Amino acid sequence: MQTRGLKDVLTQQQEEERERALRALLMRPLIASGDTDLELVRRHAEYLRDWFGREAGWNLQVERQCARLYKRPAAFMDTTRGQPEFDRERYSLFCLACAVLERSESQITLRALGERLLESAADPELASRGFIYTLESARERRALVGVCRLLLELGVLARVAGDEEAYVNQSGDVLYDVHRRVLARLPSGTIGASLIAATQPDLDFDGRLAALNDEYVPDSPEGRRTALRFRLARRLLDDPVLYHDELTSEELDYLTSQRGPMAYRLAQATGLTAELRAEGLALVDAEGELSDKHLPAVGTEAHATLLVAEYLARAAKADGAAIHSLHELAAFLRHAADRYGRFWRKDAREPGAEIELAREAVDRLAALRLVQHVGNGIRPLPALHRYTISEAQT
Repeated sequence: MQTRGLKDVLTQQQEEERERALRALLMRPLIASGDTDLELVRRHAEYLRDWFGREAGWNLQVERQCARLYKRPAAFMDTTRGQPEFDRERYSLFCLACAVLERSESQITLRALGERLLESAADPELASRGFIYTLESARERRALVGVCRLLLELGVLARVAGDEEAYVNQSGDVLYDVHRRVLARLPSGTIGASLIAATQPDLDFDGRLAALNDEYVPDSPEGRRTALRFRLARRLLDDPVLYHDELTSEELDYLTSQRGPMAYRLAQATGLTAELRAEGLALVDAEGELSDKHLPAVGTEAHATLLVAEYLARAAKADGAAIHSLHELAAFLRHAADRYGRFWRKDAREPGAEIELAREAVDRLAALRLVQHVGNGIRPLPALHRYTISEAQT
């Protein structure tokens, strides 16, 4: 009995560790040394490699310095994805900084990184596309600091001495160690960007993006079914909710017949809860750990978002086809400020602040797949109904 009990305890511990490792890789596809989850991933590398390959078609590489899950999303044109506060300019800086670091020594200063980056930014082709970068303004230096802080978070850089704010103010510098093995694991495309440019120069941006992530699919019924399963599993693991009306007829037919077993396998391994609805399917994280957007959450913007969600949910209950304007939502928040403004930041209570609050609320709800932009309007999506608040009854 004691032996059986110990075996059960060890089995449960193993399952819990594997679940934690899976969730860690879903949250951070690149885990570098210094992260407490790396040892856990290395311990269960064989299981994790097999699970991700079988369920989502994602490749996992585990080394001494880092673990890299090569996640490839099912949809590439979702504008709600991306690093917070990163625009096209900052992503361009990120790529240029990585190119500089790839050719640098094992250590580099922030000032040297900026100077070498300027040499690359002077490329006439970049200028022809509107990318002009000089490092003369504090805004441009802060953008470079934002890139370096992301590289620090990813484990590509490690701060040795100095402070980034001093560099922004031109009163100091920063020294970094460069972890080249981690840097080499950053690109996740199936083919190099330079090869695409050399072999398919006439592709537009969308075409290059698709080619960068193009995957071989065997021309057989089994190969096509596997590709279908991978696309659906990737969306369930990456997106807050999967709606039936967004799927092709082939995807919908497959999901209709397989959604129970698929949802069970994914939920059991990741600790998520499967919600099967008439409109679609979602894997819900009760703790909110796997989401980079939370609702409810703390802060003025989060509270305003919750109020907008309740407002739209009530409106959708009365008329599910109604399209709402940003002006309408801003007017609602202006009225809500009279009731809740004492809990908000001072500047959010100023006249006109409701427009930006409404815009941020809509962006957050769109990222959570609760609303959809339709032209100049906003359409509530079915999952928003979970925020419908009924009147209190005695």
